[in-house]
Amino acid sequence: MYINFWYPVGTSEEITSYKPLQVKILGVKFVAFRDGEGTPHVLSDTCIHRGGSLGTGEVKDGCVICPYHGWQFGGDGKCKKIPTIADEQGPPARAKVDSYPVQEKYGIVFAFLGDLPEEERPPLYDVPEFEAEGWRANKLVVFDVKCYYERSVENGLDAAHNEFVHPAQGGPTIAETLKTQPMVVEDVVPWGSKFIMSYGGYADQSKATLKLGEGSTKAGSEHHGPNTLITRIRMSDTKKFHQFFFEAPIDENNTRIFFVNMRCFMMEEENDQRIIDINMKIAQEDIEIVESLNPVRTPHTTTKEVLVPSDKPIVRYRQYLQEWEDMGWRIDRVKIRGLEGDVAYAIPSPERRTSKNWVLETIPLMPGKLQKAS
Repeated sequence: MYINFWYPVGTSEEITSYKPLQVKILGVKFVAFRDGEGTPHVLSDTCIHRGGSLGTGEVKDGCVICPYHGWQFGGDGKCKKIPTIADEQGPPARAKVDSYPVQEKYGIVFAFLGDLPEEERPPLYDVPEFEAEGWRANKLVVFDVKCYYERSVENGLDAAHNEFVHPAQGGPTIAETLKTQPMVVEDVVPWGSKFIMSYGGYADQSKATLKLGEGSTKAGSEHHGPNTLITRIRMSDTKKFHQFFFEAPIDENNTRIFFVNMRCFMMEEENDQRIIDINMKIAQEDIEIVESLNPVRTPHTTTKEVLVPSDKPIVRYRQYLQEWEDMGWRIDRVKIRGLEGDVAYAIPSPERRTSKNWVLETIPLMPGKLQKAS
């Protein structure tokens, strides 16, 4: 798991100005809420007084209030009021928790979980089809998977599994295509890679869930950062799906996926639920596979699996992961497990680069080979 990327925190409807939302991402708890103007905020969940959980408190007057002793924190992470201290005295300067940059798009509230200054941050993936003329977005779907998020992303980058895991799609004979067509992976500099392939006719239209084949199909996938997956399926010039999966690693064994599905055909609202049902049936077929993979977590090597040319997208993804580890962004889960329950950690926020005297300890990171001096 890596800091310094955008992660989905919750849906726009889940994050309110009257009740905090507690979530776990990257193995760390966060609290999300809206202030009086409706602006969403995401803070570290641990109160720096006595360790209370802000996410189990309440929101009042634009602040999240710790349920243990009533300390009030604003959207900037600074304590605004301590009930046992006179108002004219004010809270001490150390009374602050990490506050993270936030964007709200596609019905999702995202937080940048890391300390990079704005000009150095990887961007949140842009979905140009969203609200564009000629495209329709299904209702946002959120679902949980009992697997490590890298396994989920790699599954989406794996073209060879489709006709075996998803027989009811009536999809092209991908295995035959991969025997004769070289897999070409193209970098989407500097945060990801993609591939697109042309396939022949449909294997068995009688079993197809959607009978859309018109001779030639193009399909491919892309990753942006470690946790955003894009799948594009083109049945014809007028029949296309573009699917976007924003993945939140809850911990090493659980992932929450925020699924935005765009289409440029079957535009009527009455088709929405049918498309959702089909997509989730396909997703369940994937889930049954990735939840049973061994080892649970992705090998950060190419020597512990027998990889073939069709695995090029997975190999390139793992190379990117190594690059981000070399930059010092990978969380050291082994060290954390050794101190679990003894130390309260926070993902470092950008403000840690400009101010001192933080109470919560920065989450341990793997030593990077390319770290810039801070």
